[in-house]
Amino acid sequence: METLTSLLAETRQTLAQFDSLTLADLPLPRRDQAVLALGLIVLLAVAVLLTRYILRRRPGRTDIVVPALLPALITRRSTLAPVRHAPFFLFLAGLPFMTVAIADPHTALVEERATFPGHRIAILIDASLSMDTSFATEQLGWGNTYLANVSAADYFVRRRMEGSHRDLVSLVQFGGEAYIVTPFTNDYENVLLSIGLIGTPEEYDRFPDHGTLIMRAVSRGVELFRTFDFLHSQGNLMVIFSDGQDTHAVYEGQSLDDILQEAADNEIPVYFIRTAYNQGLGDVLPDITWKLAVEKTGGRFYPAADEAAILEAIHEIDELSAGEIEVTQYVAHQPRFSPFALVAVGLWSLAVVCGLGVKQLRRFP
Repeated sequence: METLTSLLAETRQTLAQFDSLTLADLPLPRRDQAVLALGLIVLLAVAVLLTRYILRRRPGRTDIVVPALLPALITRRSTLAPVRHAPFFLFLAGLPFMTVAIADPHTALVEERATFPGHRIAILIDASLSMDTSFATEQLGWGNTYLANVSAADYFVRRRMEGSHRDLVSLVQFGGEAYIVTPFTNDYENVLLSIGLIGTPEEYDRFPDHGTLIMRAVSRGVELFRTFDFLHSQGNLMVIFSDGQDTHAVYEGQSLDDILQEAADNEIPVYFIRTAYNQGLGDVLPDITWKLAVEKTGGRFYPAADEAAILEAIHEIDELSAGEIEVTQYVAHQPRFSPFALVAVGLWSLAVVCGLGVKQLRRFP
C-alpha cells in the first residue's frame, strides 16, 4: 500500500510538470531520431492494419448472418460504430507524446532557489613573514605557523562540510596586501582545493607581499560581503587566522576600532584566532587591543598558544547557531521526457484495455 501511494504521488508530480513546460522552449537534441521512430511506428501500424484487412478478405471466408437478427445487428453496429474505433484513436493520440519523449526534451538551464541553515564565512589567512616560525603540531600541518594555520582552516572547512549546514565560504590570503583566493561559494571542495594550493612551503615563499596589515584584510573582507550583497544578513562570519604581528595602528586614516566598527555596523562578527608569535620580530598590537575591538563586532578573540587551543577555538566557532543561506542553483541539463512518455504509455495502455477487455471494441479498424 505504501509503495502504491508513493507511485501515485510520483505520477502526480510528474504530470504536474506540464504546468511549467512550454514545448517551444524545450531543446530537442534527438529530434531526427524521434521523427525516424515515429515513421517506423506509423509504418508498423499501417502494416498491421493491411495484414488484418487482407486476412479478413481472404478467399473462402464468408460472414454468416441470421436474417432474424439483422435489424438488431444493424442497430447495434450503428450505435457502436464510432466507439469501436476508440483503441485506434487512443493509439494515434499517444504517438505525438511518445515522439516528443524520444526526442529527449530537456531544459537547458534551470534556476532554482533554495534556503539552507548555514553561515556566510570569510576566512582570512595571514601569509606574512612573521608566520615563518616553528609551531609544534600533531594533528595540523607541520612546519611553521603559516602551514599550521592553513591546516587549521582546512580542518575548519571539513568540519563544516561534514555537518548539516550549507555554508557560503570565501578565502582571503593577506600580508601587506589582501588577495581574494576564492569568492563566496557553496562548493566546499573548491575551497579545500584553494586551501591546498596555498598551503605549501613553495607557495608561501612565492607570496608577493610578506608585510603584515590585518586591518587591510578585514577591510577587504567587509568589501567582499558588500560585493555579494550580504551585509546585514543573519549568519555572517569572519574568521582570522594570524599571529597578530601587526605594527600598524592606523590604515588609510582609519584606526583598528574604526575598521572593526565597520564590520560591526554591517553585522559581520569577527573571530580572531591569534596563534603564538615571535616576539623578537618587533612590537605588536597588544592582545587586549584586539580583544576589545573584536568583541565590539559580536565576535571573540582567541589567544591560541598551541595546537589544542586552535582546535578548541575552531570547535567553538563551529558550534555557533546558524543563520539562513539562500542559494541560487543552476541545473545545466534537466530531462523532461518523463511526463510525455507517461502520457503516451497511459493512452496506449488504455487502448489495449479497451481493445482486449471490452468485447464490442475488439473489432479493431
